[in-house]
Amino acid sequence: MADSTKSATLTIGGKSYELPIHAPTAGPDVIDIRKLYGQADVFTYDPGFTSTAACDSTITFIDGEEGVLLHRGYSIGDLASKSHYLEVCYLLLYGELPSPKKLEDFESLVTNHTMLHEQMINFFRGFRRDAHPMAIMTGVVGAMSAFYHDSTDISDPHQREVATIRLIAKMPTIAAMAYKYTIGQPFVYPRNDLDYASNFLRMCFAVPAEDYVVDPILSRAMDRIFTLHADHEQNASTSTVRLASSSGANPFACIAAGIACLWGPAHGGANQACLEMLKEIGTPDRIPEFIARAKDKNDPFRLMGFGHRVYKNFDPRATVMKESADEVLELLGVDNNPILQVAKELEKEALSDPYFADKKLFPNVDFYSGIILEAMGFPTSMFTPIFALARTVGWISQWKEQISDPQLKIGRPRQLYLGETQRDYVDIENR
Repeated sequence: MADSTKSATLTIGGKSYELPIHAPTAGPDVIDIRKLYGQADVFTYDPGFTSTAACDSTITFIDGEEGVLLHRGYSIGDLASKSHYLEVCYLLLYGELPSPKKLEDFESLVTNHTMLHEQMINFFRGFRRDAHPMAIMTGVVGAMSAFYHDSTDISDPHQREVATIRLIAKMPTIAAMAYKYTIGQPFVYPRNDLDYASNFLRMCFAVPAEDYVVDPILSRAMDRIFTLHADHEQNASTSTVRLASSSGANPFACIAAGIACLWGPAHGGANQACLEMLKEIGTPDRIPEFIARAKDKNDPFRLMGFGHRVYKNFDPRATVMKESADEVLELLGVDNNPILQVAKELEKEALSDPYFADKKLFPNVDFYSGIILEAMGFPTSMFTPIFALARTVGWISQWKEQISDPQLKIGRPRQLYLGETQRDYVDIENR
């Protein structure tokens, strides 16, 4: 709602325009410029939309200066340490923590929708054997609209709900099958007697000749990775889902668009880039060399997995993720893995170096999640698909919120045109 006691005055060419100011429940005030073009014939200019609120939302709040991340008002620290992923899914989707009965029903509903339509197996086999798992996920999720016609009508609340459950339930199966396909192993089907994270790990690491018994420490660590990546406000992939949704596209197409955006190395590839950096460092004795390079303003090298674009203090997700990383490394060890040895030593060096503390360059969630996934045995190519799996519920929550918004309009950003003005066409023989 606009604050009736506050407004902003913009003067253009001697003429003033009063712009309403909206006061959020948390965060900075927002100047409403919706009528500015019609009244003053001007656009605002904000590359990257870093100072523009494109929607109102009740799902997630971030205060980057204070290191705060809230889902429906609950801190990510509490959710990650006291809750689990499917409970957080319920919270994001429906706005409140569920009662025991509602949670049981929701978990049962998700568990009983994890199978894929059998004909969709043919899609996987149509990709090259060395296809990136994100390419496979983008294609297969988009193709779901060809198999689940009874959940593509966005005007029907029931169909929206069916699509929601299907996407959350089937995304681990799709991600695991994408992984199995790229390593040439048979697909492993889901089992209804396992929890969400354990089911995913088994589908990734079991083979027909030998089952995979999931260690509860690894299952809990994977569940935390899912929880900590469930939603992150209006980031690039979420904004992509909302923009696609604004056209009336079906939910599977919208989520596929989000996956494609997340694939970008500047967005979802951060934990993969972190592990690749650790491989480049190679051995712990080379860490001082790379720390010196990170401090050198004339060297383009940057320590991946440290600092965050939004969080200027510390990443609130990293504290919980560090606990899981320590538990996983204690279970699996680091002695035979030089990458993990480098990671542990780099963390120690950076946390004790005043340079990094002064610049708020603390290890972030990508640093620790990358370490965990590497220790579990996932290749770096699977890091972003796991991120996409976890973020699906956030995308769907944002999609559902937007669909229900009476102010919904098709997205149409404007531009600052710097090209040629109108020119006369020159016939080809005269050029």
